[in-house]
Amino acid sequence: MKRVALVALVLLAGCGPAGADQSGSSGLSALRALFARLFHGGAAPPIESPHYLVGTPYQAGGVWYYPEERFHYQASGLAGVDPADHAPLTTDGERYDPAAMAVAHPTLQLPAIARVTDLETGRQVMVRINDRGPANPARLLSVTPKVAGLLGFPASGVAQIRVDLESTQSMALAEEMGGHLAAQIATAPRDAVEAADLPPPSGAPPASPGAPHAVATASGADPLAVAKLVVPLHLPASVSQGPPDPGRLYIECGTFSSAEYAYRQQAKLVGLPARVERRLVEGQESDTVRVGPLASVAEADQTLTKVLQAGITGAAIVIETP
Repeated sequence: MKRVALVALVLLAGCGPAGADQSGSSGLSALRALFARLFHGGAAPPIESPHYLVGTPYQAGGVWYYPEERFHYQASGLAGVDPADHAPLTTDGERYDPAAMAVAHPTLQLPAIARVTDLETGRQVMVRINDRGPANPARLLSVTPKVAGLLGFPASGVAQIRVDLESTQSMALAEEMGGHLAAQIATAPRDAVEAADLPPPSGAPPASPGAPHAVATASGADPLAVAKLVVPLHLPASVSQGPPDPGRLYIECGTFSSAEYAYRQQAKLVGLPARVERRLVEGQESDTVRVGPLASVAEADQTLTKVLQAGITGAAIVIETP
C-alpha cells in the first residue's frame, strides 16, 4: 500500500509546473530522488546548483593551474572533445549536456561566454565556459560533441582553435550570479539625493504655481538594473563561417621582461630547438622562449611532454597564424 501511494505521489510530481523542479521550491527534486533510490536501487541523481566560481589552484595532468577572473582574454591552442563518461554536473553546478554549446577551460571564471573559432575550418560558435578541464595539459579547451560537430572537428577529435572571451556578456554573468565584479559594485556607497525648491534669483519673476521645472532626483534604483543584459543558460547552436586560417604549432615556454631570464630558461631545454624571440606582448617589448614550428599534433604533444619534464610548468601549445 505504501508503495502504491509513493508511486501516485511521483506521478503527481511529474505534473508540476515547468521550472518548479529546477528552482527546488516545490520539493519535486527530492521526491524524484527518493523514488530513484527506493525503486531502482541507485544513488539519487545530482541536483543542479549553478553558481559563480573562480576557484583555488589545482593540479591536473601533473601541471598546476591558477584560476583567475578575467574579462579580456584571447588565446590559441588545441581543443579536444569531452569524454563519453563525463560527470553528470559541470564544475559550476550545471547539468552536463553533450548537446550543449559549452566548453571546459582550465583557469577562466565560471561561467563565462566566449567565441571559439576553428582555425582549420573557419567556423565560429558562441559557447558557455562552465567546466574545468581538460585534464590533458596539451589541450586548451575540451568541447562538447555538439560544439565539435558544428565546428567541423576532424576524425582525430583534435582541432586548432582560437578563444576570444566576450567581455560584456561575461561581466553580465558575473553580476547576475554574484561574482567578484558584482560584489565590488554592490559595496560602493550610494547616498540619497533630495530635491528642494530654491527662491528665484534677484530680479527674476517668481514661477507660477504648478509650473513644470527640471529637477534631478535619485530614485534609489540600481542603475545597473536599467537595460540589464540577460545571458541565457542555453546558448543557441548557431555557426558563422569565416575563412580558414590554420597555423603552425609551437610550444610557448615563457615570456619575460628581461632577456637574461629568457636565456636561462632556454638553457634548461637541452636537446630541444628552443629559441628566444623578441616580441611585442600587450604593448611591451618582451622576450619569449619558444620551441617549433612542429610538424604535427603528435610531435607537439611529445615536445610539450619533454618541456614539462624539464621543469617548465607554464608551457603550452599555441598556434601561430600567417
